[in-house]
Amino acid sequence: MKEMSKINSKVTPKKNMKKVVVCYIIGLIILVYFVYAIIQLIKHPTEVFMIENGGLSEEESAVGYVIRNETIVQGNNYKNGMVQIKTEGERVAKGDSIYRYYSNNEESLVKKIEELDLKIQDAMENENNLFSSDTKLLENQISQKLNEASNLKDIQKILEYKKDINTKITKKAKIAGELSPQGSYIRKLIEERSSYENSLNSGAEYITAESSGIVSYRVDGLESILTKESFSTLNKKFLEDLKLKTGEIVATSNENGKIIDNFEAYIATSLESQKSKEAKLGDSVSLRLSNSQVITAKIEYIVEEENSRLLIFKITNGLELLANYRKITFDIIWWSYSGLKVPNDALIKETAPAGGTLEGQEVYYIVRNRMGYTDKILIKVLKQNEAYSIISNYTNEELRDKMGYTDKELKQVKTIVLHDEILLNPKT
Repeated sequence: MKEMSKINSKVTPKKNMKKVVVCYIIGLIILVYFVYAIIQLIKHPTEVFMIENGGLSEEESAVGYVIRNETIVQGNNYKNGMVQIKTEGERVAKGDSIYRYYSNNEESLVKKIEELDLKIQDAMENENNLFSSDTKLLENQISQKLNEASNLKDIQKILEYKKDINTKITKKAKIAGELSPQGSYIRKLIEERSSYENSLNSGAEYITAESSGIVSYRVDGLESILTKESFSTLNKKFLEDLKLKTGEIVATSNENGKIIDNFEAYIATSLESQKSKEAKLGDSVSLRLSNSQVITAKIEYIVEEENSRLLIFKITNGLELLANYRKITFDIIWWSYSGLKVPNDALIKETAPAGGTLEGQEVYYIVRNRMGYTDKILIKVLKQNEAYSIISNYTNEELRDKMGYTDKELKQVKTIVLHDEILLNPKT
């Protein structure tokens, strides 16, 4: 018994040592695996993302030159200075009076008329019996216009009100003159005023619109240079040599005006981007102007250059926003999509199986997480940029034709919906 005890005492430490070694090895393996898992998690972190509706677009900032169909209108007396009849940006029909040039003695005649207006006004206030219902109506209208004008800040509106008030005062004076006895003081004043007014009008040169469109007095001398007919001669160097400042408002002329076609205009820009090199005639894009308004446009003309392309966009809306400028900054929105938006890190790329029209081509999956259960779901990528994609589900018809799904497989197809949770960087 003593001998057996000695043998067992010798064997037991050896067995214990083996157990300890095994435990150390197992622990080391677990530790190595744990470290490896942490490293993999750091390299490829698995996160959950909730699908939301969103939008994607590909945009490019550019500098462009505004090209319009413009007709300069100018008379013989352009050195005399001008009086605007139609205001900047106002629409006119063919034959409408746009502005007139001052007559040679206009300053003197205007001063005499103003002096007579004061005399007529004083005389009328002392002759209450001259007032008819028409003059009383005009008086009320004049008072109303004066009250409204006192609250205006727009200079163009103020000028319009002043013009209307002066017209009503003149009408009132003429009515008073007609009611006055022959040879009376008021009638003599009004007849004298009419004489000066006739001299003023007969000596003035009125300029009319040669076509319908928008009136502008911002003339820069490029109206006959930057035209639709000049597209074939335009290039990057030609436009840069114009030495125009970006965003500068064209100065108002005191000698002439112009009529701008209000149906279409063009913006020419030189680009070097890959997207511009892929652009084709007739392509539709959107342009975002400096005031953030987005307008539609179409590529009307392309000039190929050594390292760039000159694209000319045709626009048919928002023309009034460009009337004051010749060189502008804007953004080209090459495309925009909206729908279910997911990060590209959630996409799994695989080769489509045999049996459908997509056989051998690359298709995309995402891993949906619901209550801890994951499903690998086939999805369609509609549009993609560097970070995100707009996705949708395939229809049953598409799954049959493109993926070769059977009716039995279609019954088991899972789809993705708004607010589903998906895994980022899923392990495949």
